[in-house]
Amino acid sequence: MSKNSANKMWGGRFSEKPSDIMEQINASIDVDVRLWPHDIAGSKAHCEMLVKQKIISKDDGAAILKCLDQIAGEIESGQFEFKRSLEDIHMNIESRLREIIGDVAGKLHTARSRNDQVATDFRLWCRDAINELIAKIEALQGTLEGLSNTHKDAVMPGFTHLQPAQPVTLGLHLDTYNQMLARDKSRLEDCTIRLNQCPLGAAAMAGTPFPIDRKMTAEALGFDNPIPNTMDAVSDRDFVAELLFCCSLSGIHLSRLAEEIIIWATPQFSYITLSDQWSTGSSIMPQKKNPDAAELVRGKTGRLNGNLVQALTMLKGLPLTYNKDLQEDKEFVFDSVDTLSLCLEAMEGMLSSATFNTARMLETAEDGYTTATALADWLVMNLDMPFRDAHHTTGAIVKLAEDKGCKLDELELADMQAVEAKITDAVYSVLSVKNAVNR
Repeated sequence: MSKNSANKMWGGRFSEKPSDIMEQINASIDVDVRLWPHDIAGSKAHCEMLVKQKIISKDDGAAILKCLDQIAGEIESGQFEFKRSLEDIHMNIESRLREIIGDVAGKLHTARSRNDQVATDFRLWCRDAINELIAKIEALQGTLEGLSNTHKDAVMPGFTHLQPAQPVTLGLHLDTYNQMLARDKSRLEDCTIRLNQCPLGAAAMAGTPFPIDRKMTAEALGFDNPIPNTMDAVSDRDFVAELLFCCSLSGIHLSRLAEEIIIWATPQFSYITLSDQWSTGSSIMPQKKNPDAAELVRGKTGRLNGNLVQALTMLKGLPLTYNKDLQEDKEFVFDSVDTLSLCLEAMEGMLSSATFNTARMLETAEDGYTTATALADWLVMNLDMPFRDAHHTTGAIVKLAEDKGCKLDELELADMQAVEAKITDAVYSVLSVKNAVNR
């Protein structure tokens, strides 16, 4: 049998080449090419360990390390030719290594499988991606904190059921999203704790008889420790599901904020004006200024949720250990990280350049009887009235104000005393929205 009659990676077991369709469905280089810096880093750490353990010679190790640096330079400069026939990033790099230094390149794969290799590369990529997401979350938090401080005294209606509920401040409202982002950041940090374990040394799934030093490679790559169970090392993708969940939930938080921006930008609310840089127009209606950036952030949440569901579905029936299904995991994660990163940047840009109409917010807070709860609390505290009775009394006073077409603090004392005779003029201290917020 000719050496060229079968796939070179698979050795002598096969006598026929894979079909064109098999090559197409099997190849992952179009997706996992993004792992190249991590693949080279993992290979260098593995090579240095093989030399230290005297599994390969110093000269062979030096040649491999030098060539890996050369390949990194070729990829960075755009000179490297990626081939789909070589399936993935690992074999593309190894093939180029062999082109440059010959058979010595084959020694790099001693005591290593693509199974533990890809698991290591992917964990390294995810760790870097998490750090970048955290930095963008912190940037958005900084913007929200600045706006919250600027508008800490700007009164607006707080809503339940999208109906005016109680007066709050814009600062408090915006800080709510800052708290959501703080939890998003915490979840990503927590995800990193479980992610930051090194699979190298597990080989295909059962370990290796070579006298390797797994702690050395783990430390060289910044992992906390090697994964103790070799079967788990190559088959675990919990970190994928966790990261996708973190992205999905963070996207949902951004979507909630985007929805409020969309509502606030309507003429009916007029709470916010977005910069022209973050708005679009209409091809037919010249007057339109649409909050499309916010709408796109809201829409892209579906992608984040879908990627999570795809990953969970892929994992649900896999027997141990490695299965080719796991090749699908990277596309989900790459897309979710890219999508969330873009949404975080867009939201930061929208908010940092937006103008808030605090006068309009105060006006609507005053129009919505939002101090009714403050009135009920006053009745409890000052008249020793049971809260349920105070609630009923306040409802009657609100109905009276509605019938008169006035605000609560515009009612005459006699009007309120007609409902509850014990009310005194001290009640006016809680009927204005600013006083209610201060209390």
